[in-house]
Amino acid sequence: MRILLTNDDGIHAPGLKTLEAIARQLSDDVWTVAPETDQSGLSHSLTLSSPLRVRREGDRRFAVTGTPTDCVIMAAKHLMPEEPDLVLSGVNAGQNVCDDVSYSGTVAGAIEGMMLGYRSVALSQSFRADGARELQWETAERHGAEIIRKLLAVSAPEGTLFNVNFPAVAPEAVKGTKVTRQGKLDYALGIEERQDGRGLPYFWLKFGRQSGPEMEGSDLAALRDGFISVTPLQLDLTHHALREEMRSVFSAG
Repeated sequence: MRILLTNDDGIHAPGLKTLEAIARQLSDDVWTVAPETDQSGLSHSLTLSSPLRVRREGDRRFAVTGTPTDCVIMAAKHLMPEEPDLVLSGVNAGQNVCDDVSYSGTVAGAIEGMMLGYRSVALSQSFRADGARELQWETAERHGAEIIRKLLAVSAPEGTLFNVNFPAVAPEAVKGTKVTRQGKLDYALGIEERQDGRGLPYFWLKFGRQSGPEMEGSDLAALRDGFISVTPLQLDLTHHALREEMRSVFSAG
């Protein structure tokens, strides 16, 4: 099995080293093509107005001056002698659940893999619930390979990817795995204004998150309870039930 790895935290991120350790439990044919710098929050963006540059980091390991989407395309269409059988994106520093999935470069790397026709999985490791910026990478490393083996056995329809999130607990404290749906977060967005050394204003987005409504079976609930969350995702954004209701409105008259 030929595995392609990417992420959105950059080529030197500790989560990428964790992902490489997971992948080597599955195959000896592992390729890493990741962004040169942190691309968090860029979602499924492409670099169209500037050139991409590639730097070799080692055997089957490359850094690209672009987004996770750019990396997957560059790997599959140029760097790899043969296309991958599996695309793994992550392991992200922090969970990617609920509405954050739409912002996530980690999930976007898996989306691009799925769009190119490869089985694709996004993986993220949660921060502690008390807000501490500590990450227990060993939890993802201990459980990641077995989760992926099980996902490879799933007969998933075309256009599906998987979003895996590991709880912020020690590996031995994981209670199990739950197949989940996306939850919901309440956002407290804002702008913080500051001044540079010349007294000129600049701004930071304040991207606060708060727990949303309780949703039984959600990714957020699974992580809260100490379970690994596995969510099947699709790119089709159509609201199919509403589409059917709208037929009568636009067919009238």
